[in-house]
Amino acid sequence: MKPNLIFIYPQKFTFIKTELRILQNDFKIKQIDLNWSSKLLLPINLIIQFGFLFLNVFKAKVIFISFGGYWSLLPALFGKIFNKKTYIVVHGTDCVDFPQINYGSLRLPQLKFFIKNTYNLVDLILPVSNSLVYSVNTYFAKKEMYFGYKHHFKEINTNNIVIPNGIDTVFWKRDFSVKRNTKSIITVLSKKHFILKGGDLIIELAAKFPNYDFLFAGIEKNEIRCNLDNVKFLGYVSSTELIRLYSSSQFYFQLSLFEGFGVAICEAMLCECIPIVSNVNFLPSIVDDCGFVLEKKNLNLLVNLVNIAINSDYNVLEKKARLRIVNNFSFEKRKKLLLKTLQDEIKLKI
Repeated sequence: MKPNLIFIYPQKFTFIKTELRILQNDFKIKQIDLNWSSKLLLPINLIIQFGFLFLNVFKAKVIFISFGGYWSLLPALFGKIFNKKTYIVVHGTDCVDFPQINYGSLRLPQLKFFIKNTYNLVDLILPVSNSLVYSVNTYFAKKEMYFGYKHHFKEINTNNIVIPNGIDTVFWKRDFSVKRNTKSIITVLSKKHFILKGGDLIIELAAKFPNYDFLFAGIEKNEIRCNLDNVKFLGYVSSTELIRLYSSSQFYFQLSLFEGFGVAICEAMLCECIPIVSNVNFLPSIVDDCGFVLEKKNLNLLVNLVNIAINSDYNVLEKKARLRIVNNFSFEKRKKLLLKTLQDEIKLKI
């Protein structure tokens, strides 16, 4: 029989669904969907979660948590009390205090308390990149900025194993029936994360390159004020349509101020977009030598970098971009590493 696994998450993001795919063949998964975005519902959610955990913890072999937050502390506490192997995957915002842009769960004292105690209680922390453990940011400000849970919680001694996110390399691939526009640049972001993801800098750049199309997937036309004819806000885009957009675009921009991993850039690179990213967290490691890295948040530097990029060998970089993700950040690779970690830790024959 499959061992029982309690899976805790804030909501079913795309990468949470990927995690479910990885675990469901080897574990019998027990899960509960609650609305953790509402502070008014927090006491009720904690009561419901307590009941769910109490009913399922005795038969569970593993408690598996995704993201640190209000939802993570009770499962970690149950794991400690009932001697269940407990793991948490950390993704980004749960390792950040970035007050300059009002971003990061660790800037909120109550939420920081929940996260800190979660990290102390679990058996193993599983960051999706080493930058979430500790990193230095020289991109945003004149002086160095420090991020990662070990910077904020220096007393935490819980072991960690870095396992990068895994992308579906079969689904995400270039559609060669779509004609590529070599003067098309795309980025994916929401209005909420417009500044965080570098949308303001991209619009400044668009004014310098009027002959290029700048596409924003995930933002509606009326959400951002912009009078440039070459900037297009596409609104919500399905995964299937996103493949077509990636396939028709030459470059993908990810000029984030902070980025725990960068799933969207991996998807774009699988569709053979050439990446241009900020020198932040794990982004340069994803891109490696198949794209371009902006060292500082500076328009002049970005203009120079784009001029270099548009004079590069597109054919070479397109192929290298896809191979970079296939070889290093595939769904299969994350599955293998994650299941091996669980096998080694809980001594299960998986």
